[in-house]
Order: sequence, then C-alpha cells, then structure tokens
Amino acid sequence: MRAIVIRHGKVDFQWRKWSTSKQFNKDCKRYDEAPVCPLISDGLPTGERDIYISSLRRSRETARQLFGAKEFICTELIDEVPLCAGIISNKRLPLLFWNVSGRLQWFINSSSQKESRTETTRRAQKFVEMIMKRKRDCIIVTHGFFMHTLLKQMKKHGFRMNHKRFSYANGECVIAER
Repeated sequence: MRAIVIRHGKVDFQWRKWSTSKQFNKDCKRYDEAPVCPLISDGLPTGERDIYISSLRRSRETARQLFGAKEFICTELIDEVPLCAGIISNKRLPLLFWNVSGRLQWFINSSSQKESRTETTRRAQKFVEMIMKRKRDCIIVTHGFFMHTLLKQMKKHGFRMNHKRFSYANGECVIAER
C-alpha cells in the first residue's frame, strides 16, 4: 500500500507580527478561511487512488488545484491541530510567542488549547487504521503541524517514509509505503 501525504498549498494570508490574544485568535480564524495561492503541479499520479482531504478550505483548494474536479473523501480526522492563544492578554505580543506557547501547551496536553496532543494522536491513529482497512493506495492532503503526528502513527503501523523532516513546505509530499 502506498500513501502520498501532501501539505496544503501556501495560504494567501498575512499574519500580524504583533497582536493581543483576541487579535491572534481572530487571525487564526481568518487564516482557516483564507484562499490558497495558485500551485504548480508536479503531475502527481492519481490513478485509482482514494484522495483524502481535511475539512479545512486550504486542503480542498489544494486538492482541486492538483487533481481537478475529482471526488475527494473529506474527513476531520486529518484537520490541522487547532491553535489559539493560551493566555488572555491585552498586551500586544509577537506572533512567535503565540505560535510557540500554543504549540508547547498542546504538547503538554494543556486544557488551554482546543485539542491536546493525546487527542491529536488518537485522531491520527484512527485515520491510519481507516486507510489500512481499505487497503488502497491513497493521497492525503493535510496540514504541516498535523503531518508530524500522522507520519509518526503511520510509521508505528509499518509504513516506511521516503524522508522525515522537522518541517514540511507548502505543497511538499512524503511517500509512505507499507
């Protein structure tokens, strides 16, 4: 079984460099609703593969740009790990603070985030079990931060990856085989 895991295309959105917690949360929502910049396709083969997309706009738009008007299987199991301000502050703080503190809180399973690392791992495991049950080659259009958890779960279930990185560029793909 072969799975091609793709990070969505670049989102046409400009983050504020400094923001309050309320502004950061608003920007997170606006980012989720923003369109994807045009992509250049490398001609990924689709053939008889299932194409999974997350429920977020950027995943669907990326799949449409890469594969055209095909039928996609939409699932929240491969949505990005939600991010929000972990503290309430009217003080403007740098974007790096909001991103790093939110992801650290996720990592330690803090209730200040919308989803814990344990819940994300459970979602990824459920998705991997679902595609293994179908036993079909597939393409998965998902998100950068979530990809780490997904690929880790795929590896636990016997998939071998063509590479593993600290971060994945927009539009980058990883080939996983079992």
